[in-house]
Amino acid sequence: MAVSTRSLYRGDPGMWSWVLHRFTGVAIFFFLFVHVLDTAIIQISPDLYDEVIGTYKTPLFGVLEIGLFGAVLFHALNGLRVVLVDFWSKGPRYQRTMLWAVGAVWLGVFAVAGGIMFYIWVRSL
Repeated sequence: MAVSTRSLYRGDPGMWSWVLHRFTGVAIFFFLFVHVLDTAIIQISPDLYDEVIGTYKTPLFGVLEIGLFGAVLFHALNGLRVVLVDFWSKGPRYQRTMLWAVGAVWLGVFAVAGGIMFYIWVRSL
């Protein structure tokens, strides 16, 4: 009898949603952790705090800020979808449709808001 080497997941959109939800959750957690640390620096040295905050005004951090917005937006929208799948009796039946709706709403909101953020970032350079 041959042993199957195929994965349980075969690239289904629901699997990628799960992966992206976990990835964005970790990214948001990392941001919050760094945010708490850099805010705590003010108690040690206000000058060091000003220096750290100054690094956030670099172009790299401008791009990361736009990415953070996209991560928070997806994580929130997909979290609402997960709640509906778990607590709405018809949720499992419509989970795929809701996933595509999350993607469409995310794309629309991110295109507009991310575009505005990008415009402001470019003007500040």
